[in-house]
Amino acid sequence: MIKLVRGFKDILPADTALWQYVETTLRELLEDFGFAELRIPILEQTELFARSIGANTDIVEKEMYTFADRKGDSLTLRPEATASVVRAYIQHKLYAKDPVWKLYTIGPMFRRERPQKGRYRQFYQINAEVFGLHDPRADAELILLLMTFMRRLELSGIVLHINSLGCPECRPRFKESLKSFLADRSEQLCSDCLGRRDKNPLRIFDCKVPSCKESMQDAPSILDYLCHACQNHFFTVKEILDRFNIPYEINHSLVRGLDYYTRTTFEALAGALGAQDAVAGGGRYDGLVKALGGPDQPGVGFAVGVDRLTELLAGRAQGLEKRPDIFIAAIGERAQDIAFQWVQDFRLQGVRAEIDFENRSLKSQMRRADKFGASYVLIAGDRELDSKAAVLRNMTTKEQKEIPIQDLIGLVVNTIKTSITGSE
Repeated sequence: MIKLVRGFKDILPADTALWQYVETTLRELLEDFGFAELRIPILEQTELFARSIGANTDIVEKEMYTFADRKGDSLTLRPEATASVVRAYIQHKLYAKDPVWKLYTIGPMFRRERPQKGRYRQFYQINAEVFGLHDPRADAELILLLMTFMRRLELSGIVLHINSLGCPECRPRFKESLKSFLADRSEQLCSDCLGRRDKNPLRIFDCKVPSCKESMQDAPSILDYLCHACQNHFFTVKEILDRFNIPYEINHSLVRGLDYYTRTTFEALAGALGAQDAVAGGGRYDGLVKALGGPDQPGVGFAVGVDRLTELLAGRAQGLEKRPDIFIAAIGERAQDIAFQWVQDFRLQGVRAEIDFENRSLKSQMRRADKFGASYVLIAGDRELDSKAAVLRNMTTKEQKEIPIQDLIGLVVNTIKTSITGSE
């Protein structure tokens, strides 16, 4: 038997209703905030991610699925979506039509990490990206959108962490201070962090090795090195979050895992997930569009991890499962033939309908209707056809009534839709 590739998973029908609920809830909210959907390819040129994420990051050095195609071009399964969205923004010259764009995308990402609870090698994200706005209100609005989404899902225990990573003017001073701090801590750092110390010391904040985490507890805070413009930007973000009663914690160790972030960065954390507790995160990336060959347009965005959110919401999956509105129990070949036409007519009227093709006994078909969780069962056999009236049974109240076959579709559809609206 051929099995799944390690780190990948099937999303079975019992779970897809929950996934659709999460995606639909955020999709509707994003569109209320003026976002439009962009669909991007799974494969990109490897250079895109090396230039955007950072050649010295773990993602590029260790985790990407990269291969040469038949012409020798280096291609990579996307490990994140922002770089692809920026590439599309540049390639299709969206900035020429209007520099300000609000875009979202939904789909799978790929990283060859060590699989564990909440971490898969194929994982799903919903990304929201805003281009063309330097204003800190754009950052705050995105965070407001994200936390509103968490509230709509009725998720408790979500904690928002925020930080500022400064800008190219003030960050170099912080990096030098951090290098000085790390200079006499070689024995505490893992081999990866020893390599990061000179190339990209901010990455050490991200390390999960206990000795590295302990060594960074007394590290200098980037917030003490912000230039005046970055201070004002961060102050405005916090002031707006306070105004909208969005609770947050300032975490000066929050750097995220990608090199392109500047100024605002944030994460939504769920303690119930254990070690892999980040369910969403993002920030500002003002230099990325220019770095990838586009105009000097700012950007800010976030990504939501759908896999982790659905794990938090797993207890609600059963209540979201779509069940048939009606099951047709047809007994006998004549009834089966007519019922097949009825079931198609119901579906074309927007009613979820099912039928048993096995021509089993009424008792067996009623059991199947129960298994489906159908709201109604329409019973038709030779006797009902001869009397020109089928029997409609409400599976909740157990009440039954006869429905004239001549007007059956319209009468049953009206009964079902009336019951759905609660005005029966």
